[in-house]
Amino acid sequence: MTGLMKTNKIMDYLDELFPSPKCELNYEKDYELLLAVMLSAQTTDKRVNMVTEILFKKYPDLQSLKDAKQKEIEDIIRPIGTYTKKAQNIRKIADELLKIGGKVPNDRAFLESLSGVGRKTTNVVLSNLYNVPCIAVDTHVTRVSKRLKLANEKDDVLEIEKKLSTKFPKEKLCRLHHQLVLFGRYHCKAQSPMCDNCHLKDICKKN
Repeated sequence: MTGLMKTNKIMDYLDELFPSPKCELNYEKDYELLLAVMLSAQTTDKRVNMVTEILFKKYPDLQSLKDAKQKEIEDIIRPIGTYTKKAQNIRKIADELLKIGGKVPNDRAFLESLSGVGRKTTNVVLSNLYNVPCIAVDTHVTRVSKRLKLANEKDDVLEIEKKLSTKFPKEKLCRLHHQLVLFGRYHCKAQSPMCDNCHLKDICKKN
C-alpha cells in the first residue's frame, strides 16, 4: 500500500466514524477555550468540563478571574490535579489577555509565552478559533500515530506533529486532529483497544 493510499484509507475511516468531529471541551468565549485546554493537561476533558462549568459561572469575565482569590480558584479546580499551579496560571493568563484588550489573538508567540501554555495548547486554540492548519499531539494522537506507523516509536511530539503535517493535506489537519483524538479516546484506547472491528487493523502494528 502506497503512502497516499494509506493516508486516504485512514481519512476515509475517520470520516466514517466521526463525520462531525469537534473539541469535547465546553466553552462559549475564546479565553474559556484557552483556559480549558490549559487545565486539561494530565486530566480528562470530562473532568475539566465539570470544574469549568463552576469556574466560569462564578467568574464570568477575565477581570473577575484576574481578581479572584487563589484559594477560591484552587477549591473549584481541585478535582483536576496540580490545582495550585493551574490556579496561578488562570490568573496570570487573565491578566496578560486584559493587557492586550481581552481577546485571544491569532499569535503563536504570544500564546506560547503564557503561563502553562505550550505548543499543544496553542495548536488546539489556533485550530479551533482561527482554523489554523495544525495538529496538537496529545497522548491519544501519539498512540494512534505510532500504532498506525505514521510515526516511529522514538518520535517525540514535535516530530509526530511534523510527520502528520506532511503526510496529510493541509486543509484536513484541523479536522484530522479532532478525529485522531476521538479515535484514540474511544476506539484505539491505551488499554483494551477495539481492534476486532477496526478497518485499519491491517496497517496497525498491533496486528
